[in-house]
Amino acid sequence: MTPARSLLSGPVQYLKGVGPRRAELLEKLGVRSGRDLLYHLPHRYEDATTVDAISSLSPGDDATVIGTVVSKGVIPTRRRLRVFRAVLRDETGHIECAWPGRPWLDRYIAKGDLLLVSGPVRFYHGRQMQPREHTVLERASNGAPREPSETPATSGAIFPVYPATEGLTHRQVRGIVEDNLDALIAEIGRSDPLPQDWRRELSLPPLADALRTLHRPAELAELEPARRRLAFEELFFLQLLHARARARLRLDVPGVAFRGPPRLSAPFLERLPFELTGAQRRVWEEIAADMEREAPMNRLLQGDVGSGKTVIAALAMLKAVESGYQAALMAPTELLAEQHQRTLGELCEPIGVAPLLLTGSVTGKARQYALERVRVGDAPIVVGTHALIQEGVEFATLGLAVIDEQHRFGVEQRRSLRSAGGGSDALVMSATPIPRSLALVVYGDLDLSVIDELPPGRRPVITGVRGPESREAAFEFLGERLAEGRQAYVVYPLIEESEVLDARAATEMYEKLRSRFPAHEVALLHGRMSSAEKDDVMRRFLSGDIALLVATTVIEVGIDVPNATVMLIENAERFGLAQLHQLRGRVGRGAEQSYCVAFHAAGAASERLAAFASTNDGFRLAEEDLRIRGHGDLFGREQHGLAVLRFADLERDRDLLEEARRRARHIVERDLTLSTPAYRALGRELETRYADREALYQVG
Repeated sequence: MTPARSLLSGPVQYLKGVGPRRAELLEKLGVRSGRDLLYHLPHRYEDATTVDAISSLSPGDDATVIGTVVSKGVIPTRRRLRVFRAVLRDETGHIECAWPGRPWLDRYIAKGDLLLVSGPVRFYHGRQMQPREHTVLERASNGAPREPSETPATSGAIFPVYPATEGLTHRQVRGIVEDNLDALIAEIGRSDPLPQDWRRELSLPPLADALRTLHRPAELAELEPARRRLAFEELFFLQLLHARARARLRLDVPGVAFRGPPRLSAPFLERLPFELTGAQRRVWEEIAADMEREAPMNRLLQGDVGSGKTVIAALAMLKAVESGYQAALMAPTELLAEQHQRTLGELCEPIGVAPLLLTGSVTGKARQYALERVRVGDAPIVVGTHALIQEGVEFATLGLAVIDEQHRFGVEQRRSLRSAGGGSDALVMSATPIPRSLALVVYGDLDLSVIDELPPGRRPVITGVRGPESREAAFEFLGERLAEGRQAYVVYPLIEESEVLDARAATEMYEKLRSRFPAHEVALLHGRMSSAEKDDVMRRFLSGDIALLVATTVIEVGIDVPNATVMLIENAERFGLAQLHQLRGRVGRGAEQSYCVAFHAAGAASERLAAFASTNDGFRLAEEDLRIRGHGDLFGREQHGLAVLRFADLERDRDLLEEARRRARHIVERDLTLSTPAYRALGRELETRYADREALYQVG
């Protein structure tokens, strides 16, 4: 006997009302199977549960009415647009409804039908509605056939609106879902991946009930519990992927227990010209304990600009060296690598450790000498760019890989540096503050250490948000600082003037500022310059030869120039909060008071800019950014290949995220393979829906 074909796993083409052509269109929406269609949820709902009397309607209203069709027809317009019109009547009056460009409705709506329509009311030769939604509640005895995309009246007066694409309207998608929903729900309802006791403890409905509600809500109040069910499921399986990746790394890769005597790290701490902050001490204890375990470390070190991540990285590298291993730090640019080498050299000089620099600019005999020192182990600490993972670089005993601004490296580049040591410990550093909830989703396979405290005495950057009327005064202030011998940045969002975007382009303003400040060296820096050109400009700015740098966001993560005390940001409304904060972090790195002025276009002041001016705390701004924008725009798609969360909301669902994380780790500690009867259903779900993602979770 041939087993029945699964609607959930089968191609969407064979579902009712689809076929080859619509299957191609649905694929554009990411719908390839019946399961995909079931999880293709409405992105909003039209609430037609409150019915208005026709006599009460006024132009400008958004209304829902129920009325009998008393007349109808198709009327051509001067622009050759054919409009279907129908006059509806209830016990209080009548109103004309118009559907521009939909003359075919004349075949499906008959005189005498009882219609529910929902949409805006306007004045056009009297009151007129242009329905966004309509459905036939009762058909006249001589009624027309059912419209192919018509929602049956039994589904109530809340209309789901689905993501659609060109050639496939949301009403057609709704019709396809409606035609197949009962069969798909029946199949998915045979097994629920979440145990019944979990659902009871978390007050979550069964999966089949949640999906049915989201497609056919009887009332809007039902939607949130159903969404939370799918949100928890999404977060849980994501955390399960993270937990399994962490566990497999520790099982599959032989780790190093760095337990050598503190012959370097102890004198390093004693000779530091400052005390570690409480946050730095806490983070160092976490990292040191992790490095002493036999399992490989895979940790994200997160801290705001100026919080002291480099000192912690230095301690970690010294701990590796005093245990007989090498340590490497990889930075995204040569300039940043040189800055790290210089900073580490100054910090480690009192204990006699000198970091070796290895970048693409180190060539000839100098490169051969450096490679030999790395190969035989004479270079305990190596700092470089992606040149560290190029052919010919061979470490003697690499034990720790420190990766700075890791989002600028691809997964394979990070994997290559770690594997150079046969599976060394990894410490990933990021200067972009991320809310804890977002970090758990994006970096859940890494342990998280956060430096959430700035060193004492650090002078906060004075920040102002101003309109165009204040620009002249700001440039006068800038000139005064330049006259005092200070340096400054002026940042623009565009490289060339655009007819579409009313923004001041860096290339145009560079020429104007050169004329305005002839006594000072002004330079231009943007992303279309070659690497050599950008490098030359930044070196001259670092040395003080350039006083004013006109730039685009290529300086967002830049070098440390303590003499730079002014940052002017044009068209600040075009930048995200994280970008604005990173740009501000280019100043305030020395003893002098620093200033940041963000200009917005006329009328473009916003909640985001007000938040930027209110605090210098990057973590508070990150939380505010998450609240204002939602998590969707904040995800970097390069991170592990993750797509944006579809059902969970990181602002509302923090309780679900913590619960999902706790349960996922608990399960993996007991049964990594998910093969015991208690977890077999979870294993099947993971294999069915997330196998492609799990393959991406092998690198931090």
